[in-house]
Amino acid sequence: MTRRLIVNADDFGLTPGVSAGILSAHRHGIVSSTTLLATAPVDAEHLAALRDCGLGVGIHVNLTLGRPLSGARSLVDIDGRFVRDPGHAAARANARDVEREVSAQLEKFAVLMRREPTHLDTHHHVGLLAPVTEVVLDAARRLGVAVRSQNETARARALTAGLRTPDHFFGESGPGAYWSLARTLAHLRALPAGVSEFMAHPGWCDDALAYSRYGRQRETEMIGLGTAAARAAVSSLGIRLSHFGEL
Repeated sequence: MTRRLIVNADDFGLTPGVSAGILSAHRHGIVSSTTLLATAPVDAEHLAALRDCGLGVGIHVNLTLGRPLSGARSLVDIDGRFVRDPGHAAARANARDVEREVSAQLEKFAVLMRREPTHLDTHHHVGLLAPVTEVVLDAARRLGVAVRSQNETARARALTAGLRTPDHFFGESGPGAYWSLARTLAHLRALPAGVSEFMAHPGWCDDALAYSRYGRQRETEMIGLGTAAARAAVSSLGIRLSHFGEL
């Protein structure tokens, strides 16, 4: 029974503490992939480390946090900021504006990383909603890269579009810390055959993350995913760590 696992840490670049935590969780634990927020002011030192560390790096398409890279009016409120609620953001979004913003974020990613992303996923799962879904799938098709599938409907859409995607998905982000060490070990022991993704949010909770409802929980995930105990379990269970670029 072949079991492959992508442990993807969302939100690289969100804050310096989150970026540093993701790098540490890769170095000491089982994080094998991350997704970069191209809209965030990523610390240059962390960005350089990311390019060289061996992590698979995708793009965390963002339409719900901060400000857009394009001048897409249907995506922002009266203050020029993204609408934080994904349902409201998608409902008011013009498809052409979404296309322009996704293209701008992909261009920024290429400048920052000096390569294409391994995959596309979306902040706050806004990619599950129209009209964002088709824009993201179309972008992935053009690039020839994989996508995240949070459920069977998303997986069917990806496969129908001819895109690579994992067979199974596990993860959540609130209100309690999801990837505690106990939950990580239990999921590893029960991991199904095929390719699974653990969506994760490890990181150090710095002052810049004080606004977030998922702040201190990230430090619990640092223990659950970023330490030798998780790495030893993966090894003893014969699970192969992977990233989206290897699908």
